[in-house]
Parts: sequence; structure tokens; C-alpha cells
Amino acid sequence: MESIKSVAKSTKTTTKFYPIVKRAMDVLGASVGLLLLTPFFIVLALIIKLSDLNAPVFFKQERVGKNGKRFMMYKFRTMIPNAEAKLAELLQFNEVEGAMFKMKHDPRITKLGGFLRKTSIDELPQLLNVLKGDMSLVGPRPPLEREVAEYSVRDYRRLSITPGCTGLWQVSGRNDVSFAEMVNLDLEYIQKVSFALDMQILLRTVRVIFVPNSAY
Repeated sequence: MESIKSVAKSTKTTTKFYPIVKRAMDVLGASVGLLLLTPFFIVLALIIKLSDLNAPVFFKQERVGKNGKRFMMYKFRTMIPNAEAKLAELLQFNEVEGAMFKMKHDPRITKLGGFLRKTSIDELPQLLNVLKGDMSLVGPRPPLEREVAEYSVRDYRRLSITPGCTGLWQVSGRNDVSFAEMVNLDLEYIQKVSFALDMQILLRTVRVIFVPNSAY
């Protein structure tokens, strides 16, 4: 089987100027977003902390990015502190096929966490990942290493570009979409990638925050 890097690099996206301009837009967008959202972040961090004084406010997890590069992704904590340790007990209840775990009534999710997930507010700290260059504002969802271990050659093509905070999957049904359909949407994005498509996805993402889809 081909390596992650060789398969990912075999997927052509768009002109050589697009990545340069997109990176500039990512830095600008993430910087403005963090500046405007800092007061909200402080209030939300206090609420999360007060809900459990012994638990952290933020959750960080290693994800797989472009060409298989590993990085730490940040989110607001939405689960109980020992959630990762309890995952093995819940794998049998996985509600999606393929290299991904989703459970609608996951007992590890806190009450506040359920709201944050439904509105995608828990994802906002990923703007820090965008500034660092690990992620883009728009792109495929960054997978876990255990998910990548189950990838087919076709699935690896998701790793040909920088992962994003939002993408076609997130605004097209999210958890109602199967893993295979998610891969199809990501590959469609990679083939059609453009500034117009990025803007369309970002606008649809704003709508999802106020009118939540099937996120959980």
C-alpha cells in the first residue's frame, strides 16, 4: 500500500497561488476572530471551569494533518475528564460505519458540552491551530491516528491538503453523514477548491451556529 505522504501528494488541488492567498486569509480571519471572541472565550472558560473545578477548560488531542503530519488540536472541553479512557467501553455502540466513532447519546458528554457541540462553539479554539498553520479555516476534518490506521488508499487523499475548522461535511449533515459520504464530500472539495467555495462554506458554517444541524 502507498504511504500517506505519497498518496496525499498525488492529489492535485488548484493553482500555485491559491495556497499562498488562502494562508493569508486564514491568518487574517483567525486573528480577527480571536480578537473579537476573546471576551466571549473568557466568560465561557469561567462557566466551564465552574461546572467542574477539577477539570480543565480546554481539551487537546493529537490529530493527523496534511501529508500525515501530527499536531495537537484544541477545543473547549465538552466531555468528562476521563473520556478517552472510557472510549474502549463504548466502541461497540458506534453509530457510523468506517474509520470514525460517533454516538448520539454519548454518556461522556456533559450537559454544557452537549450545547457547545450542537452549536459548534467548542471548535472555536481551533482558530489557534489556524494561526499555527496546522489547520485552515476550511478543509477536511483532521482525523485521529487510529482512524487513519483504517484508511484505504482513497481515504488517504483527504490528507492531501491542510485540514480545516469547517468543511463540506460539517455543513452537509455532519453526523447524519456516513464516513464514506464524508470522504466523498472531502474529495469533492479538494477537486473543486476555490475562494468562492471557501466563502460559501464559511457562510453556511455561521448559519449552522445559529441553526444547529445534526452535530452531537
